[in-house]
Amino acid sequence: MTASTAPVTHSSQARPPIWRNTTILKWGVQIIVLALVIAAFTFLVSQAKTNLDQKGIPVDYDWINDPANIQLGEGIDTQPNSMGRALWSGMVNTLRIAGVGILVATIIGVFVGLARLSHNWLAQKVASIYVETLRNIPVLVQILLWFAILTSLGDLTQDSGVLNDFVFLSQKGISIPRVFFADGFYQWLFLLLVFGVGIHFVRKRLQRKQDLEGGDKHIGLISFGLWVLAAAIAWPANPIMSWVGSIFDAIADVWGSIPETLMQLILTAIAVGAAVIWIRRFLESRRTPAGLAKLTDDDWFRMIFAGIAALIAALFIWILWPGLSSWIINSGRDFFEFLGNKFGGERGSLPLDAMKPTLSEGRFVNYGPTGLTMSVFFASLFFGLVFYTSSFIAEIVRGGVLAVPPGQSEAAAAVGLSRMQSLRKVVLPQAFRVIMPPLGNQYLNLTKNTSLAIAVGYSDVVQVGQSLYNKNNQTLAVFGIWMTFFLACSLTTSLVVNIINRRLEIVER
Repeated sequence: MTASTAPVTHSSQARPPIWRNTTILKWGVQIIVLALVIAAFTFLVSQAKTNLDQKGIPVDYDWINDPANIQLGEGIDTQPNSMGRALWSGMVNTLRIAGVGILVATIIGVFVGLARLSHNWLAQKVASIYVETLRNIPVLVQILLWFAILTSLGDLTQDSGVLNDFVFLSQKGISIPRVFFADGFYQWLFLLLVFGVGIHFVRKRLQRKQDLEGGDKHIGLISFGLWVLAAAIAWPANPIMSWVGSIFDAIADVWGSIPETLMQLILTAIAVGAAVIWIRRFLESRRTPAGLAKLTDDDWFRMIFAGIAALIAALFIWILWPGLSSWIINSGRDFFEFLGNKFGGERGSLPLDAMKPTLSEGRFVNYGPTGLTMSVFFASLFFGLVFYTSSFIAEIVRGGVLAVPPGQSEAAAAVGLSRMQSLRKVVLPQAFRVIMPPLGNQYLNLTKNTSLAIAVGYSDVVQVGQSLYNKNNQTLAVFGIWMTFFLACSLTTSLVVNIINRRLEIVER
């Protein structure tokens, strides 16, 4: 008996027409919308420029190289020869107050936040009063209050010193001892890094031994002791590293002889290589044990965008800013020459040194150059920002510690850890996962609040910019510089905080 077999038919699915293809429609709509946005932005900018020109309001940046004819109260250049140099000095002053303020506010905030959780009644109440008082007083009020307090101090005289003349307080500011890098610092630091390679291998060996044998090998304590010993040995022995200066001088000569075309090719290769590496890693992240997973339209869009970004970078290097390669060559040569000068053979063997504040006699008594001096304008802004921001940081720290489940502390106590060990090894590492995002917001707030320096006359970028547009009537151009500067500060701060936040994430298997 033979079975009848039916003919096998193969059905083929017809491709939809272009106007019904979802992939083409999706990409087409995105491209059209992007083109419309760019066209609208270009039209609005041209219209705004036309209207401003009709009203006699100039918007250009040709004034950057014009003479400033102003004197700044403090900074890297108190008598800038150009308006661009004046703005740069104001930016440095802003970064100085923001950087130091973030560091000090974080330290104070962590200690106050932990004090609010202390079992000590006095520490808890003092910390609570600190937080509840300072965070409810507007920061501008606090800055003006500190300005009033500091300006009410007495005149600067020889009797203004306290603590055996280690600190001077007067209406001209505060001066304290200054610790600075001496001639042998870079030689000492380089020798310390050489010792650090050996310490790294010792730490790795102790870690492997602890993993195999168990127990506590006191890795942290031994590493700290080795670093202290290395620093003590390198302190008098640092002059032996003076030969490193000749290496940096040779690198400076080689770097300065690089042709501009070659530097452009190198920069282009870096841009293309970065795009290729990103695409490869992206594809690896989409790979499954069965092979490469099916890529969606968004995945293809990301890879194409990476390639377009590399192409834009190449156009920027070759066409939009061809002088970038020359600037990198000259700046790199100057940098290596600077390092070479720091390793001179005639330098002393003292890495660090300190000086007490002194006074300069003349028609008026002023602070000398030996101490670390804070003007009354810097000090009032610094104290106001630090104490205001630290009160919020303290609450963030307290909330982060309370977010850790109580069972973690109970488990740490069960294995014999003290309260301090539990806090340092168990609670805080988990709390910082909660603390970092809002902590980054406080860093951004402190940086933006530096613009209140204009209330006390501190020469930050806002105060300097206001002085400049009062002279050249370039208000919008100066506002554009302000926006770009603070945007760069915000993006940089967010980038650093996000990197730290990713390092603290729980790694899932």
